[in-house]
Amino acid sequence: MTKTTLLASACTAVLLSTGGAFAQECLDGPATVGFLPKLDTDPYFQVAGEGAQEAQGEIGGEVIQSAPSQATAEAQIEFINNLVAQQVDVIAISGNDANAVAPALKRAAANGVRVISYDSDVAADARTLFINQAKGESLASMMLQSMSEMIGEGQFAILSSTPTATNQNAWIEQMKSEMAENDAYSGLELVTVAYGEESEQINQQQTLALAQTYPDLKGIIVPAGIGLPAAARALEEADLTGQIKLTGLAPASLIKKYIADGSAQDIWWNVSDLGYLAYYAAQALAQCDITGEPGETFEAGRLGSYTIGDAGEVVLGPAKIVTPDNLDEFKF
Repeated sequence: MTKTTLLASACTAVLLSTGGAFAQECLDGPATVGFLPKLDTDPYFQVAGEGAQEAQGEIGGEVIQSAPSQATAEAQIEFINNLVAQQVDVIAISGNDANAVAPALKRAAANGVRVISYDSDVAADARTLFINQAKGESLASMMLQSMSEMIGEGQFAILSSTPTATNQNAWIEQMKSEMAENDAYSGLELVTVAYGEESEQINQQQTLALAQTYPDLKGIIVPAGIGLPAAARALEEADLTGQIKLTGLAPASLIKKYIADGSAQDIWWNVSDLGYLAYYAAQALAQCDITGEPGETFEAGRLGSYTIGDAGEVVLGPAKIVTPDNLDEFKF
């Protein structure tokens, strides 16, 4: 790693938050990083964890990954407290609720634990860095573009994860804004936003309910990794594959056959690289190679150099719309 910031003290960094200033020791060796995904059964986070393990094998330290069986802020708070009790050096969290987990994260910081978010951000004053898989505005634009390309015009719905999911809510609001401002989408009608609650069964139920409630429905955008494959299976079992087009975010491998037959598209990135980058960033932060200030840079192994942007955001890179033409590029 390359140090880019000279600190007033070589051994102590100061984290500022609304809770006050917390002195945190700069480690002179690799840190223990506690990864806290939204949900323990989501294969997305398992693959991201594999990327973190790859990075750990390159630069040392330790990865601890644990997550609740329910995708709620309340469940994550208990795991935050457990990671503090285990004396991890850094917590890397994918937030189920940006604000509800913030007080627990600030308490962790007061106990000397650095905090970063990845995949789904938390309140900016409760963490130092946000490792973003792709620019949120680009993901929202690509999902809307994909839906438009697939159905042309007509009714579509959005099947999100939970009402409090930070990233999904931001994407939904941007899609609404783009539809209102861009004449290219004047023929699209968003009929409703439903929620799958990070449950395969509920996502399937909601998909069928949307199809029954809106007989003219042409498409569904599903901006959640569990929801899109579940929706595709539900439509297949109801003999509606292709009649209602699907797009959104999911491991491309899980909906490969639907992409191949043209009934679905996908917006995706290299998930393993997200965990890999988060681990390198956590180590750089713990060792005071970076402090989280915009413009600082750090090295992330095979991914190269990254620059911290506004509000501590670090972007993995651009996503792609997965179609039959490029499907083979995505192994997960």
